[in-house]
Amino acid sequence: MPSALFLQTLTEDPVTYVSVVVGVVVSIVLHELGHGVAALWQGDDTPRVSGHMTWDPLVHMGALSLGLLMVVGIAFGAMPVDRTRFRSRRGDLYVAAAGPATNLLLAGVALTLLGVWWAATGPAAGGLARNAQYFLQMLGTMNIVLCLFNLLPIPPLDGSTVLASLLPGYRRFVSNPDNQPFLMGGLVVAFVLAGPLIEVAYAATGRYLALFGPG
Repeated sequence: MPSALFLQTLTEDPVTYVSVVVGVVVSIVLHELGHGVAALWQGDDTPRVSGHMTWDPLVHMGALSLGLLMVVGIAFGAMPVDRTRFRSRRGDLYVAAAGPATNLLLAGVALTLLGVWWAATGPAAGGLARNAQYFLQMLGTMNIVLCLFNLLPIPPLDGSTVLASLLPGYRRFVSNPDNQPFLMGGLVVAFVLAGPLIEVAYAATGRYLALFGPG
């Protein structure tokens, strides 16, 4: 749905609105904590010292991100790290990849729970059980989207850091201030690709759930 109409969903389809808002908050918080855990593993205690190893979404997202989420359905988060403290030369890669990996894990957990539920009792006809099944499906799909989107090799997305840690030439390119106009254009391309990524996520969700039988 167009982001400008997202707040309208609150009155037209409150189950979808709540599912998206709660799902995105959970997904972003866990995504950022994934970065934090990886940074601590790499020897950087910045996430802990800065108070970001918490479940509080205000810490990870801030009031602006939470407000944008509730109004237009767009949100973002951040985890402070100090790359100079990483013990491994591949520390950038590990820490950057940990966020999307967390989203993929969360998607797997949500969709597996839903698939097992469907296999045991079938899709719920209505009520709280139906809403819970819908939430699990939305949570799984959203996290596939977040995983794929964040792996795009475009700053400031995690995929850019992953690629820069593997290709020194790309690292030099993204670090060059003269290339900032190209990078801004790349970010526009990333948001254009969000639509196709959502379609891919829905297709992947359907194929995975089909493994558990008809839903």
